[in-house]
Amino acid sequence: MTNSVDAIVLGAGVVGVSAAVHLQRRGLAVALVDRKMPGAETSYGNGGLIQREGVYPYAFPRRLSVLLNYAGNRAPDVRYHVGALLKTAPFLLRYWRHSRPDRHAAIARLYAPLIEHCVAEHRMLAEAAGASDLIRHQGWFKIFHDARTQEAQTREAQKWFDEFGVAFEACNAAALRQAEPDLSPSLIGGLRYPDADTVSDPGALTAAYARYFESLGGRILHGDANTLEPGWSVRTQEGVVTARAAVVALGPWSSDLVNARLGYRLPLAVKRGYHRHYAPAPGARLTHPVLDVANGFLLAPMSRGIRVTTGVEFADRDAPKTPDQIAAVEPMARELFPLGQAIEAEPWMGARPCTPDMLPIIGPAPRHRDLWFAFGHAHHGLTLGPVTGRLIAEMMTGAETFVDSAPFRADRF
Repeated sequence: MTNSVDAIVLGAGVVGVSAAVHLQRRGLAVALVDRKMPGAETSYGNGGLIQREGVYPYAFPRRLSVLLNYAGNRAPDVRYHVGALLKTAPFLLRYWRHSRPDRHAAIARLYAPLIEHCVAEHRMLAEAAGASDLIRHQGWFKIFHDARTQEAQTREAQKWFDEFGVAFEACNAAALRQAEPDLSPSLIGGLRYPDADTVSDPGALTAAYARYFESLGGRILHGDANTLEPGWSVRTQEGVVTARAAVVALGPWSSDLVNARLGYRLPLAVKRGYHRHYAPAPGARLTHPVLDVANGFLLAPMSRGIRVTTGVEFADRDAPKTPDQIAAVEPMARELFPLGQAIEAEPWMGARPCTPDMLPIIGPAPRHRDLWFAFGHAHHGLTLGPVTGRLIAEMMTGAETFVDSAPFRADRF
């Protein structure tokens, strides 16, 4: 059986689902194709932050002292597999070059218009999907053990405010304890970003957006994106689906299709990460996500418990798990907040799709007509899912785009 639609969206993470929603809302008949259920992969495992403050994407460290610290491969926030580090060395060199302060500032000016709309676009989709209860409008905290780190982070927050109007609140130890009384009394203070939203279950939010897509008449099909053929067609369990246009929103798997099968040479890499849920100790409560800046892990109150997320692991995407970071930060997390038993038998692992210039790839494929790209969001996939979905739908339907799309085109490489 052959099915015909206007557009195929490949990938049912938050970016792909959001693109499918916005295309369907604009009157196109859309098929959303993935091998798993919506929100079951990368969009499931993150800190649940919609980062309105995230105007500066995460840069590669350039200070020699920081790099030497990471070289020992024992830092809690960054780990690596030696073989993967050697294989991705050209990518990392480009990443390091783009992280030069003046270049990073220029990138932030291109990136900030996307970030500016992230909260509003999520709230709009969540309300339409009947999922507003999954989003909390209370912000999140960075927390500090020492004055030097606090002062440096406060200067950075002031810079973001001066350049982009990103609000922040500096908190001393007493104010932090008032907001989160069960955190360790050894903390000296924090920074709160009040305009950011947080999510109690990112996977459930993505699934809710997918149900909204279906309520609009969209179809969710199970299939292998790597069967995509120019034309465009893809094989699914429900039969072959054909369409005038296709959108690649496969996150860390985008390179399998775009580079390996379609012949592009886009510079894509992954940063792996881990999380695990813990029950809070009896009587303990955490209201806001809190980032331990010194040690690079996040505690986030989720529907399943307290989610402990790690920093970055440079490794092959499909290499076996090496959850050393979770093992390293769990004792620190327990000192920070009274955690009970782990809920899962083992940590979850996922991969963040990254580009060396820290900007996502959003727009038309350079060499294939009616093929569109929407991937490479690194640490901000959840944050920018609905923004990207709206932008790609506007581009595909010839509408005026609500932000300038030029910085994110694939032909910049």
